[in-house]
Amino acid sequence: MNTTIIRNVTVVNEGVSRVLDVLVKNGIIEKLDTHINLSGGYEEINGEGLHLLPGVIDDQVHFREPGLTQKADIGSESRAAVAGGTTSFMEMPNTTPPALTLDLLEQKYAIAAASSPANYSFFMGVSNDNAEEVLRANDFKKSICGVKIFMGSSTGNMLVDNYLTLERIFSGTELLIATHCEDEKVIAANKEKYPNADSASFHPLIRDVEGCYQSSLAAVQLAKKHDARLHILHISTAKELQLFTNMVPMEEKRITSEVCVHHLHFTSEDYAKQGNLIKCNPAIKAPENRAALWQGLLDDRLDIIATDHAPHTWDEKQQTYQKAPSGIPLVQHSLLLMLQYAKEGKLTIEKVVEKMSHAPARCFKIRNKGYIREGYDADLVLVNLNKPYNVTRENILYKCGWSPFAGHTFPASVVTTFVNGTKVFDKGSIIEGSFGKRLSFDR
Repeated sequence: MNTTIIRNVTVVNEGVSRVLDVLVKNGIIEKLDTHINLSGGYEEINGEGLHLLPGVIDDQVHFREPGLTQKADIGSESRAAVAGGTTSFMEMPNTTPPALTLDLLEQKYAIAAASSPANYSFFMGVSNDNAEEVLRANDFKKSICGVKIFMGSSTGNMLVDNYLTLERIFSGTELLIATHCEDEKVIAANKEKYPNADSASFHPLIRDVEGCYQSSLAAVQLAKKHDARLHILHISTAKELQLFTNMVPMEEKRITSEVCVHHLHFTSEDYAKQGNLIKCNPAIKAPENRAALWQGLLDDRLDIIATDHAPHTWDEKQQTYQKAPSGIPLVQHSLLLMLQYAKEGKLTIEKVVEKMSHAPARCFKIRNKGYIREGYDADLVLVNLNKPYNVTRENILYKCGWSPFAGHTFPASVVTTFVNGTKVFDKGSIIEGSFGKRLSFDR
């Protein structure tokens, strides 16, 4: 059926929550009104007591395909995404092989077209020696979300530390530049201080505040020098906040920032219980950083909430601290976590929608996504704020099979997720048979 009406639902959009009927036809939001009369065949959903949000857009995930599919793949993780209310994702290039050419990038798009129920885009990877190939992507700026530079090493060994390459990319690309910022010299010096580090509690001491700040500062300086469009990923420290502004609207910023749900939720005190399960890069740090990140989010120095969803197998995470890889699977539970904080009064549900749906759409200039507006794609998530959801091994959809939230009960639950007007998740089950589409960008 190509027509659906969601009746008497509380629509959360553009800073306002109000009860409306929502008419979806042929994948598009056709009408928003207090009462919509319609004849003919259509599906009617009673939204009374429920909230309708624009689907979450996650601008940073690692779905591990190709080459690392023992950990995850595009099909498995995109199903986990829609189960959690995420309808669009932007995936990172540190796969095997890394997406360092346009041909390799297009291969990932082909995989997603055949396997992902969510909408998708993929970052072009940067290495020390592929600058010219990256600049070729300028011809495809309306169909590629951005270029990714690892200015600090992480999973995939894609560190870019050649200054000439950085200059070439920052001065020549017309795409958004997304950066992972940690200073390698600072990290190396810290490793010498803690040669016998034997638990994850050492992680924020080795990958410390100064390492993040120095690298983010260098990226900001390069961006300002060349007037490049810079987006710094997963800000994790109070000190980095001084690099960002809330004095202009986000659409006018040339330098934007992202904070991830795990840096808003966990602190270094949680390593005692979670250990390597919350080992990630950049590290989860001391509590004062989390407090500052919340302030930066609420006052709009931090623009977007994302996940950096990065699964590894359970066995990999059970290794010693120095051998266990960094990364946490998060995309299925990110919206539920933020709705929990909304219920606790930490932020409003309207702010959740702003930071997880509206802001990514504006930051990346995604066409017809991120809002509940007439004429926009019907990427929608229906949530019940009063129905608890307990995370169990059986309902974790990640291929890796685990979550740091296992055993936790969230106060809200996702009821139904629509991607381009089609139900892809409903009442606890994935609905197979439909696929998302490639994101387009107004650049």
